[in-house]
Amino acid sequence: MATLSPTLKEPRSSYGGGGTHDRAPGGGGGGGGRGDHEPNYGERLSRYRLGMAIALIAIFMLFLSFTTAFVLREKIGTWDLRSGGYIRDWKPVSLPVGLLLFNTGILILSSLTLEKARRGAFRDAAVSVAAGIPGIKVTNERHFPWLEATLLLGLGFLAGQYLAWRDLMSRGIYLAGMPSSSFFYVLTGMHAVHLFGGIAALFYALLVVHRRHGFDRRRVTLDVTSWYWHSMTVLWVYILFLLVVVR
Repeated sequence: MATLSPTLKEPRSSYGGGGTHDRAPGGGGGGGGRGDHEPNYGERLSRYRLGMAIALIAIFMLFLSFTTAFVLREKIGTWDLRSGGYIRDWKPVSLPVGLLLFNTGILILSSLTLEKARRGAFRDAAVSVAAGIPGIKVTNERHFPWLEATLLLGLGFLAGQYLAWRDLMSRGIYLAGMPSSSFFYVLTGMHAVHLFGGIAALFYALLVVHRRHGFDRRRVTLDVTSWYWHSMTVLWVYILFLLVVVR
């Protein structure tokens, strides 16, 4: 079976000298080739992945500090000035576990749909190469809107989290009520804030895809967005495990 590669070799005729240079289909912008002063697809992808990895390390370190505070507060308690020792005043909160598990399923499903969108972008890039070969006819197929589905699922997860917070508040459990409830609101709230960043990235990816930017830009955008979104899914599973199992 023949394999298609999104990278072509073409003579460097307009830049002087011999040799070849890589040209990905669609270029880095609106199509066509690009000059030597612009980084190729592999270089840009590595650069953006490195930046995303650094940002994700900072995010996970933040939640690791929350975890440390959570465990110490639950196991050790708080310092009492009168007795000169620690007192344990931790009271577990009755969480809407069923709703939280449902929200988890939605978020995991959104990661699967985003992965389908990312792989579809790479497939389209490969097909575009085949379309440029004489004698090969490529028919345009309509694909399922995986990226739009991811965005809707992400918004559904946030709506489900809001319902979970409303459930606690309807039972008189607030942020400043007990240490256990405070940690629940802080952990889930901070995750929701970071997930909003993923929602914004999905909106940007939709603009890039629907405006038919170059294949390089679409692939880099979807790849980096997938990194972030999948990390938020893993982070949520970790938070849920901490709140439901470890406690």
